[in-house]
Amino acid sequence: MNKLLEKKVNGELISPVLPDDIKNYLIDIDGTICDDIPNEEPERMATASLYPDALNTLNKWYEQGHYITFFTSRVEEHREVTEVWLEKNGFKYHGLLMGKPRGGNYHWVDNHIVRATRFDGKFTDLVEKEVSIQVFKS
Repeated sequence: MNKLLEKKVNGELISPVLPDDIKNYLIDIDGTICDDIPNEEPERMATASLYPDALNTLNKWYEQGHYITFFTSRVEEHREVTEVWLEKNGFKYHGLLMGKPRGGNYHWVDNHIVRATRFDGKFTDLVEKEVSIQVFKS
């Protein structure tokens, strides 16, 4: 990631950040870019049906300079079939993280800004919307 900006606080180096116009997209696989396939049925992973709007949108974001990393609950033993499927279907991406906790209801705590978008069946460009969120008490 050569677009990272060095940051200092009180003269000390802290974790680098991307410019505001570049996003780090973490994208789920099963049920988000293709059929929802559980780890208990890995034989279906190689032939999962692609969601075409996901391919078009994610590759567009990649071409715009954003970072695409797939973050999946598939386990490490499913890495090869997953990488082959992504390549066969034409996905452009920077990374693949295996072993995301299963079960949903995610609450991500981080020292960087995190924006979450729940996939509801169709990939499109993102739009601004005002919502209520949970934050740490001041």
